[in-house]
Amino acid sequence: MADERRDERDVRDVRDAREGAQEVEDLGESWGRGVRPEEADAWEALVATARRTVSDGLVVGTSGNVSVRVGDTVLVTPSGVPYDRLTPEDVTGVDLDGRQVLGALVPTSELPMHLAVYRATDAGAVVHTHAVHATAVSTLVPELPLIHYMAGALGGAVRVAPYATYGTRELAENMLQALTDRTACLLQNHGTIAYGPTLAQAYDRTAQLEWMCRLWLTASSVPGLAPTLLSEGQVGEAGERLRGYGQRG
Repeated sequence: MADERRDERDVRDVRDAREGAQEVEDLGESWGRGVRPEEADAWEALVATARRTVSDGLVVGTSGNVSVRVGDTVLVTPSGVPYDRLTPEDVTGVDLDGRQVLGALVPTSELPMHLAVYRATDAGAVVHTHAVHATAVSTLVPELPLIHYMAGALGGAVRVAPYATYGTRELAENMLQALTDRTACLLQNHGTIAYGPTLAQAYDRTAQLEWMCRLWLTASSVPGLAPTLLSEGQVGEAGERLRGYGQRG
């Protein structure tokens, strides 16, 4: 009798294992399609950018996330996977409605923020970090004071989006308000988000924002003195000049 019960359990285990394997296979088929060459190239650049956020001290561990748009597909870092472990086979992509179309890894929990940016702007890439100085500033003021003319490169004074739980629609809505006429904002008690036409530009705006936050905190820490701030007009003029900055052609 005991042998019969053991045999029945073995049969059930095999059947359950086969059904589980079939579910995984079916799930992969429902999500998956072939990765196009341009998506493979974009994924490689995305992973390199994500790793740079760690090496430059803008995130710790798996915090923060990066995405890039290729046509109607958004490639995005997966949830909870260290960036140094990502491989070309880990391509993770969704459509603009958030339906997964590439890969089997779960997309970042901050996907609502990324998709909100793509729907509302002409962004080609988005970078979200938990940079220390920027996050500190987000707890102190409603917007970053105009400490440097590079604010003009982000559209003007950088606003702080009111706090909301990470990964929620409320946070995405607060972020969009703060991003009005801007390409970057602070997220209260959370971090930063910036976008641009390319990964390189989105990352550069992120780094510039963190640097300006560090500058303001440093200048504000001198006892008995307050930093000189620029006017909106001065920052606007600098922003116009920055549009033509760099090499042409």
